[in-house]
Amino acid sequence: MLADHTPIPTLGTADLPRAREFYEGTLGFTPGPDAPEGVLYQAGSSSFLVYPSGFAGTNKATAMSFTVSTDEFDGVVADLRGRGVAFLSFDLPVGSWADGVADFGNGVKGVWFTDPDGNILNVDAMG
Repeated sequence: MLADHTPIPTLGTADLPRAREFYEGTLGFTPGPDAPEGVLYQAGSSSFLVYPSGFAGTNKATAMSFTVSTDEFDGVVADLRGRGVAFLSFDLPVGSWADGVADFGNGVKGVWFTDPDGNILNVDAMG
């Protein structure tokens, strides 16, 4: 069954060299083996694929999330800011925004940002 297998998020890009610069240079991922149509990056115990696509950035929802511990969250956010990553904000049904960080209470926080193609990425802490 599919539930027994680890999924691999896939993110489309209109410009693979530009995407590599962002994922490797800005976010600090190390490229794994080149895939036939893109680059595979290791992330924790999983991986994700960045590949050329004519539909890059058309998803208006979060495409990939990273969960970090509450203790690590502020440091990860500061590191991303230091690398020039700008955070998004939007209307929330609950919680509040402060300096680009959504706070949902009880230690649950999140930030959202886009890659160069407009794919929406998220980092959250789950209290």
